Amino acid sequence: MRSMTTDSFDLTNQVAVVTGGGTGIGEGIAKVYAAAGAKVAVAGRRLEPIERVAAEINAAGGEAIAVQTDVTDRAQLEALADAAVEQFGSLSIWCNNAGGSPLRTPLTELDRDGWDHCFNLNVNSLWEASVIAADRMDNGSILNISSGASHRGVPGSGHYAAAKAAVNSLTKTFALELAPRVRVNCICPGWIETDIMMTAMSFTKEDLPKVAKNIPMKTMGRPEDVGMAALYFAAPSGAWVTGQILDIAGGPVV
Repeated sequence: MRSMTTDSFDLTNQVAVVTGGGTGIGEGIAKVYAAAGAKVAVAGRRLEPIERVAAEINAAGGEAIAVQTDVTDRAQLEALADAAVEQFGSLSIWCNNAGGSPLRTPLTELDRDGWDHCFNLNVNSLWEASVIAADRMDNGSILNISSGASHRGVPGSGHYAAAKAAVNSLTKTFALELAPRVRVNCICPGWIETDIMMTAMSFTKEDLPKVAKNIPMKTMGRPEDVGMAALYFAAPSGAWVTGQILDIAGGPVV
């Protein structure tokens, strides 16, 4: 019988990869995983942010490496997975966090390049990364980071909403195909205060109280809020959970 204690959230001897781990939600997840005992490969396109996150984890007593990775390049995804295994001896957790779209335009005005770039980053890379990760896992957990936009129409970001809806669908199919060896789950963050969100929505600090007023919990989320949910899915606490999509949004998504 599994122990119903804090051990249920212990990631000791686990090896995790977090893509897009140099800032925002990815940074929050990487640090929560490390604090729970996991060895973490922090991946991202820009070297400085992932080196900073890895250094901060190591300084706090954890174990982390930085692996520069463009997730739209399959060879680099393969190299990322191999680097984690080579450095830490195994792979048991993979978080597909890299994604997003800075482009805001109506679907009727969106060009094919904009559509293809969004799907390459948010969908194609996630499919390839999940296949690569599962191939290297004896038993493990894959976590996909989607968006509240996946549940509804989003004028100006229809391409992004469609891509994240595809992420939700892939989560359910991978969960069925990889069970019972690998569990696959998904988190849809709501309004999380990150630099990426601020840039994508053209928000200033003065806009945040107005946004928070429309959230039932009356406050913006933090990357660590998503990180704690990510820990639940990856740890023994979520051992009988797969194919699930969880909104972390301070209330029901409408």
